[in-house]
Amino acid sequence: MPRLKLEQLCCNMLNPIDLEIDAGECVCLSGPSGSGKSTLLRALADLDPHQGQVWLGDQEQAGMAPNLWRRQVGLLAAESHWWFDEVRPHFPRIEQDWFEALGFGLNVLDWQVSRLSSGERQRLALLRLLCHHPKALLLDEPSANLDVDNTARIERLILDYAKTYQAPLFWISHDANQIKRVAQRHYRIENGALQREVR
Repeated sequence: MPRLKLEQLCCNMLNPIDLEIDAGECVCLSGPSGSGKSTLLRALADLDPHQGQVWLGDQEQAGMAPNLWRRQVGLLAAESHWWFDEVRPHFPRIEQDWFEALGFGLNVLDWQVSRLSSGERQRLALLRLLCHHPKALLLDEPSANLDVDNTARIERLILDYAKTYQAPLFWISHDANQIKRVAQRHYRIENGALQREVR
């Protein structure tokens, strides 16, 4: 099963980072606003300039076209982008169980994107990402706009996905309780460096 591996990865204000995330493992990342957390995830998704190497199993980021890399290493950004007026065209396939797990019926596919609440957009953006079946997940505060019940739903779905598909998870969160619930390891960015947090 593939692991996600960073070797001397550096971008913007971050010092070189070495990190391995095993298949099915969840590693959480926290740190002050503006410390480079989202920038790091964007570099891993090959969206921002960076130096160093990133591997998914035996596949190197530098050896793949960016669009092919992003199909395997899926990024859930803090702000989702939508290209069509309705929800349905954004989904390459429909996983009914996943929709139900997040509290949606399939009628949501006929909803207008412009009428979605921020929380609905956030949950649907996660479903859209998972429906592409990425081999690794990069999650930028996936529950930031959600209430307690919907936070629990997305946590269960993400962790079930990681277990079923043995996907490495790199999860940005500011919620200390959430980190305790979902993470096997927790790192914090301080002054451009990645520091392991002891439980």
